[in-house]
Amino acid sequence: MSRIGKQPVEIPSGVEVKLDGRTVAVKGPKGTLERTFPEEVGFAVEDGIVRVERPADDRRSRAMHGLSRALLANMVTGVSQGYTRELQLVGVGYRASLKGKDLELLVGYSHPVAIQPPDGVSFEVPEPTKVIVSGIDKERVGQASADIRKVRPPEPYKGKGIRYVDEYVRRKAGKAGVPGAA
Repeated sequence: MSRIGKQPVEIPSGVEVKLDGRTVAVKGPKGTLERTFPEEVGFAVEDGIVRVERPADDRRSRAMHGLSRALLANMVTGVSQGYTRELQLVGVGYRASLKGKDLELLVGYSHPVAIQPPDGVSFEVPEPTKVIVSGIDKERVGQASADIRKVRPPEPYKGKGIRYVDEYVRRKAGKAGVPGAA
């Protein structure tokens, strides 16, 4: 049985979970999220916790059990605390700025790159080389962060590019040079 699927999801105070068939709506202080789950799982709400149940024991039901529990837990965390990802721009002249809600990046191209935030996601630029992506949907925050990083991924020789703050970029040695050649 799924170790993750067996764990109950605790509902913090101020968060409301509504079940409507396979659709689950989670409402909290930061907003509302709604998701339709596969028919292989069911939900039971009882005094402050939600349990994910699976009626069958076939391969797909087992796979959906842990996935559904993790998605529900992410929804509860998102509406109560929210999610953030921090990105760092490394390179001479690399900087970010906000133009309205859009993020404008100067990362070594001949033109600035503008990125529009998806629904439910916002950008912050506390300093020119740091971008904070925040929102209540973990999936959208992660995808928006990956889209920003994809504009100029970190390269292995000098480490220039856009990287996550906690990311380690493995460095390579440059040209070795030929011994004895003058």
